[in-house]
Amino acid sequence: MPDFERIYIENRDFIYKYLRKLTHNDSISEELTQETFYRAYMNISSLREPEKAPSWLCTIARNTCYSYYSREKHSVPIDEEESITASDNTEDTVITGILSKKALVHLHELEEPYKEVFMLAVFAGLSLSDISKMFGKSESWARVTFYRAKQKLSERMR
Repeated sequence: MPDFERIYIENRDFIYKYLRKLTHNDSISEELTQETFYRAYMNISSLREPEKAPSWLCTIARNTCYSYYSREKHSVPIDEEESITASDNTEDTVITGILSKKALVHLHELEEPYKEVFMLAVFAGLSLSDISKMFGKSESWARVTFYRAKQKLSERMR
């Protein structure tokens, strides 16, 4: 079993920042960070590769965030002023919040690793270099995966 305390210490700030990007709210982000690590602790046996803990925790955090907003009957806020400048219309649409519920459904239908790479790059604002390290892959793998994710999402939205 992985050392949960070490995983918590190494990832708590990252997960908080990731949730902060998703919610744009400090108190909700703090609450969801606690919930994320509670869920991670309860399911630590499912983490087979401790070096992939950041990706595993992001998945839990994302699901926790969406569960929270489903429970509270809110939509996930996306602040246009904090959006990342993108060269692709799909990315711009996702970030600026013009995206409909239908587009979020399409995003969640993307298979892994496309969905995870897209969300880490767009919502968490991680660089492709950081994403490649999280997955233990090359930076070109992350770049190609991100590009393909944008293409797949664009196709599904048509």
